[in-house]
Amino acid sequence: MRRFECVAIIGVGLIGGSVGLALRKRNLAEKVVGIGRRHSSLRIARRVGAVTTTTVDIARGVADAELVVVCTPVGQIVEHVREAAAHCPEGTLITDAGSTKKKIVDQLDGSLPRGCRFLGSHPLAGSEKSGPAHAAADLFEGRVAIITPTANTRAEDFDLIEQFWEALGSVVISLSAEEHDRALAVTSHLPHVVAAALALSVPEKLFRLCGAGLLDTTRLAAGDPLLWQQILLSNRDFMLSALEQLGEKLHSFREAIRHCDAERLLHLLAQAKRNRDALGS
Repeated sequence: MRRFECVAIIGVGLIGGSVGLALRKRNLAEKVVGIGRRHSSLRIARRVGAVTTTTVDIARGVADAELVVVCTPVGQIVEHVREAAAHCPEGTLITDAGSTKKKIVDQLDGSLPRGCRFLGSHPLAGSEKSGPAHAAADLFEGRVAIITPTANTRAEDFDLIEQFWEALGSVVISLSAEEHDRALAVTSHLPHVVAAALALSVPEKLFRLCGAGLLDTTRLAAGDPLLWQQILLSNRDFMLSALEQLGEKLHSFREAIRHCDAERLLHLLAQAKRNRDALGS
């Protein structure tokens, strides 16, 4: 991939900070501008080396950007893309790292001023931890990054964003925004709800009796509640479908246990083990 003179990152948290660190480690950008709301978080981003300069002013931050990467919560992405498009150089390409895509793409596809374009993307990397202090230059190594082109997407824009994520270490695949949201409801968003529901199911008086199994299974519930509220509501329809499918599986377990159906229970557990083993480590 060609080296950028300037990349602007709006939202320099775990993902945005990791994008910056990866760009700088691989010498892919001369200047990486971090744009955020809190000076304290931006200071950390500078200290860990994720960015070369910072600002709380989007207009100032994107003024020289050849590429803008929006890494804010999904509820803010549309607003931030539009603000960036109003102030960055004419014809600038803008992408994001949002965990949902359809609502974002529907509002931004082909609608930006001054020849700017938006092409949605989503790196399947992250952690229950947040903030630039937890950013890592290798966060995207070997991870899938999804690009969500539309009929309006230019071939050269797709190629650039594909090369961008590949240069950061990702394996890139292309899906429509709807395909993305349907899939991620099951593979990413549902696991968070399950972890949260399980954490809610444990009474406080039993906390001291919790072992590694519960801690491992509920790790995702430690994620930022506001961030996940936005993700789940943004993907409402597909989440409801995923929850219904989960309910059917839980019903199968409940009935097998209720009727002491050892054969059925063993079948469910064995099938679950095969699926989990197939996922790898």
